[in-house]
Amino acid sequence: MRKTGYIAGIARGHNAGVCLLKDGEIVFAIEEERLSRYKYDGGPFASMIKILDYTDKIDYLAISHTQDADEPLNDYVRQDVYTALARKLRLIEDPETQVVKYHAQHHRSHAALAFYRSGFEKASAIIVDGAGTFVERPDGQTMFEVESIYDCAYPATFTEIYKHFGGNGPWRTEHYNADGSATEVMINDKAGIVKAYEAVTRFCGFDSIEAGKTMGLFPYGEPNKAPKIYTDSFGGNKHLFTCTYPNGAWVDESEFPEIRDRIYDPSDIIRSATDPDNQDEQDRIQELLRKSDREDVTLLPSRRNMAYNVQVESQQLVLDLILKSIERTGNKNIVISGGYALNCVANYFFLKHLPEGVKIYVEPVSNDAGTAMGAAFYHYYLTSQDNKLRTKDENLFLGPVQNITEDIIRETAKKYNGNVTTDIDYKHVIKTIRNKNIVALYQERGESGPRALGNRSLMYDPTDPDGKDFVNLVKKREYFRPFAATVLQDDVHEWFDLRGMEDSPSMMYAVNCQPGIKEKIPAVIHVDDTCRIQTVTKEQNEHWYNLIKEFKNQTGVPALFNTSFNLGGEPLVETIDDAMRTLYNSGINYIYFPATKMLVNIDHNDRA
Repeated sequence: MRKTGYIAGIARGHNAGVCLLKDGEIVFAIEEERLSRYKYDGGPFASMIKILDYTDKIDYLAISHTQDADEPLNDYVRQDVYTALARKLRLIEDPETQVVKYHAQHHRSHAALAFYRSGFEKASAIIVDGAGTFVERPDGQTMFEVESIYDCAYPATFTEIYKHFGGNGPWRTEHYNADGSATEVMINDKAGIVKAYEAVTRFCGFDSIEAGKTMGLFPYGEPNKAPKIYTDSFGGNKHLFTCTYPNGAWVDESEFPEIRDRIYDPSDIIRSATDPDNQDEQDRIQELLRKSDREDVTLLPSRRNMAYNVQVESQQLVLDLILKSIERTGNKNIVISGGYALNCVANYFFLKHLPEGVKIYVEPVSNDAGTAMGAAFYHYYLTSQDNKLRTKDENLFLGPVQNITEDIIRETAKKYNGNVTTDIDYKHVIKTIRNKNIVALYQERGESGPRALGNRSLMYDPTDPDGKDFVNLVKKREYFRPFAATVLQDDVHEWFDLRGMEDSPSMMYAVNCQPGIKEKIPAVIHVDDTCRIQTVTKEQNEHWYNLIKEFKNQTGVPALFNTSFNLGGEPLVETIDDAMRTLYNSGINYIYFPATKMLVNIDHNDRA
């Protein structure tokens, strides 16, 4: 094994980000949106500049995406923008040897992160996302990864067992890997598992990347006679979806009158627009648009039932992939990554239906930002040939180190009309929460991935029957969206059914509550009696644990209402300034800094 020094992995597309390794260990990881404050931002330029806080030289730059980045800069050297930025920052000296492009291995980057963080010596990786690597077919057509199965082993073996590509088709074949093993390849023009989910997400009134909202809406639906989402394991119902890889898919209502139950007919707007000189028609257009703005389609049975169907059908298809991998490889260690792995309802479903002896690890950083870590890890193990088994890595506090001092807190509080109180203990904070106040928690390094785990969290009282509606209103979120709870590890099994798991430290499962619990903590139990939970021990996060312990001392409830420290449509806060500005722009008054025992109260009535 040889030393590799610093390796910077970058993810280029949406959810862009950077991960910096030193000799195989994570130095920091950050998503671009946390720095730019633009949700799902691409082009990790600010994140690359952050590398300079840790080193002025890197040994390798590993670039991960779904397609080539060789579009040149309009400058003298004509390098791609990421190589050029690394050169201009003087992080690299020789782009020819120091820059490695993993554009043809998007799914492998997802698989590498999950495998190396799982603690398994060998595993099968199940990758399910919208559109991965762009690949040219022998006939010149372009196809896109949608689902993959890999057989993974140290130091850097990722053998393809199954690939499903979206593109023009249908086409089915098998090819053989260098070691003689067969890869089953499926290619067709149907929407894949995630593309169909994205289409339903659009149909429910959201951006296609906001599939978590559809997951939250699903239990409001019920078994129904709406058209099937998926016709077979090859993908979505071709009569229901119009699919344009790689960009998206849409629900086609034309053949299904049972799902055309809008409050108005959108085609009226198009027909009316054909006569721009008719004032009566123009007035009608404006009225239709006003109705469109007012309409909340999530209240319609068609949207709720489509959300129900896509959740129930898709999780079964992903379970089928897991079972296929076990049958093909005999491997009972399973890792799951790609965007679908963030579906905590499905992850809990898998636990119920997996064969005996099967162990799963669901990667918390399964969005595309995780491919920065995956590419960095893969290049480390490929280069170093390190065969040492990594222990299971549950640490997600990987953001850049923050300088949290009393002076910085006071200075920032003054900027946002904040009053500072010192020497605040856990008891005071919990009393403030019990008085029906949302209290923000800010400490140390931010969480990687989309879940708030106690360093960038908003806390509230889970026993408040109106808590969900109140916090959704303050955060400017949709009425139906549920909230999470963080639970003391010692008490979790009395309150929730973990289906054989010991813990849930990364909040990747929406689990059933035990009988009688819903009435005790109604603010965090969803309409289907589930809750997305995080378990915590003192060793994992001492201040966070102590706050929940104090809440238990005062109420008998070993759990706190926990939601991400942001407002609807915004990224999690990264800096102290981000945090106090978020409070200033909302109805949230309090933020607690446990390391300094300081509580800041933002005065919303004294704005300049």
